[in-house]
Parts: sequence; structure tokens; C-alpha cells
Amino acid sequence: MSSWNNNRYHSESSYAPSAPSLPDQYSNNNAPSNYHHAPPPPSNHGTGYYGQLSSSSYSFPQGTNPDVIRTFQMFDRDQSGSIDDKELQQALSSAFHNFNISTIRFLIFLFKDPREPLRIGPKEFAAIWNCLGQWRGIFERYDKDRSGKIDPLELRDALYGIGYAVPGSVLQLLLSKYGDGSGRRVELGFDSFVECGMIIKGLTEKFKEKDTRRTGSAKLSYDEFMSMVIPFLVSYD
Repeated sequence: MSSWNNNRYHSESSYAPSAPSLPDQYSNNNAPSNYHHAPPPPSNHGTGYYGQLSSSSYSFPQGTNPDVIRTFQMFDRDQSGSIDDKELQQALSSAFHNFNISTIRFLIFLFKDPREPLRIGPKEFAAIWNCLGQWRGIFERYDKDRSGKIDPLELRDALYGIGYAVPGSVLQLLLSKYGDGSGRRVELGFDSFVECGMIIKGLTEKFKEKDTRRTGSAKLSYDEFMSMVIPFLVSYD
């Protein structure tokens, strides 16, 4: 494997599907005023979908925001205690952004055992929701022109700002995944930005597991290399 300088990555923890910490001096109170988040789904306490709101009946982590619980209940239409990829797509699109189904399936892959059915429960849903909230803050900070899209320069700055100094050649290769083949400049919506960021974070953290001395280089077998890379690059359409 080719060597990376030590400042290519800075976190010492092993890979977990999450967002990096927000940049310094940033909080939700500093979000641009022209970003309009979708309101949470309407409350149905005591009536409608599932009657009384209850996190315990759905095994949500303690302290989960009631809006998260309510959204899950709304889209768990068969009251099975889990939702599939299309229901997750609808749930997240109602609160964040219109998500492509490929991004939804990628998130499910990251947050649960891929050998299990393509469904998630309350714990995974809450984790995905919180993760997307963090990525949303990063997206808004680096969307400098307030276009609602992230262009290549903004993407480079965003990744650098959260600790990933990705080489330009690698960035172009990654962006080509989201192009339409016309040769026009690629701009990423929120869902593609999240996918792109989690690919970079995931591969970096996986590499660090092998680079135990933090030298920027590692020795991997062919099987290890393929097992590391392929899950982040296959199509989830």
C-alpha cells in the first residue's frame, strides 16, 4: 500500500459508522438561516398511528428524541418493530433530504450486520438519525455559496476540515461515482455527500486498523485488501 503522511488521519479509535466531530466553533445555532429543515412528522399522541408514544415498547436507547421515536413509529406501518429500506428512505426524506435508495442501503449496510435482512430496528434508526444530524452540520458549514450542493472544492475543504486530507486524484476518482457522464462538474446533494464522507471515513479507519504504528503505510494480504475496500465501493442500487 502506498504511504500516507500522519496528518492524513487523526482519530485513534477503530472504525464505527458515525460522523466525525463538528469543526471547532460550530453549533446548530450557527447554521445558515436559509436552510429550511423539514419539520418533524405530526404528533399522534393517543390517536392515529400507534396511540400513546412509547420508547420502551420499541427498545429505543434511553434519551432518544421523541421526534425520532415518532418518525420511526409513523413509518413502521405494520408495527413489526423494524422498517425496511423503502420505509427508511421515506422516514429520512421526511426530515433531512430526499435520499437515493442506494444511499439508504449503504447506511443499512454500515449500521447493521449485512448478513441479516435489509431491515433496521429502533437502535439502528436512532444511530442513523443522530449520524445524519452531525453530517448535516458539516454539510451546512462547508456549503459556502448556500446552493444546497457541495462542489469539489467545498468537498475537499469539508473533508480536510474534519481531518481527512484526501489527495486530489483520489477525490476526483470518488466524485466520478456521482457524475452523469456528461463531463460537467459534479455537485453533491446531502445524501451523496454523506455517502462520500462515510466512504472516506470508513476506508481510512479500516486502513488505520492495519497501520498500528501510525506510519501512514500498512501491509495487507490480498484477501484483507479486498474485504476492506469492496463493501464501500459496490453498488447498493
